[in-house]
Amino acid sequence: MRGIVFAIVVAALVSVPSAVSAGQAGMASAKAGTTSAKSGSTPAKARATAANPVNLNSASVAQLQTLPGIGASTAQRILDYRQKNGSFKKIEELMNVKGIGEKSFLKLKPLITVAADKGDHASGDK
Repeated sequence: MRGIVFAIVVAALVSVPSAVSAGQAGMASAKAGTTSAKSGSTPAKARATAANPVNLNSASVAQLQTLPGIGASTAQRILDYRQKNGSFKKIEELMNVKGIGEKSFLKLKPLITVAADKGDHASGDK
């Protein structure tokens, strides 16, 4: 129940920041157990975009969490999958990760890429 209420409060804060005074925002942050190291600066979590897609083969947990619907546990499962199976060859392989089905994949598809790792040499076929 608290999770649902928290999600609603966070959604309200994100979508209508001018409706919340600084004091209320601080209280909401304190109740949520979060802290901001950079008060008043850019948002802590920039979202992935089609112009700047997330590379599944080099992204950190934090970078993966910029994708919609990807939380800390799913991001960690992506890293675990990458560690166990090697680099992603196709973005569709992301559906092999537990918790990412076709519906989730279709939302992520324009926001992800599988460019070669720094140590890998990309081949001509994709």
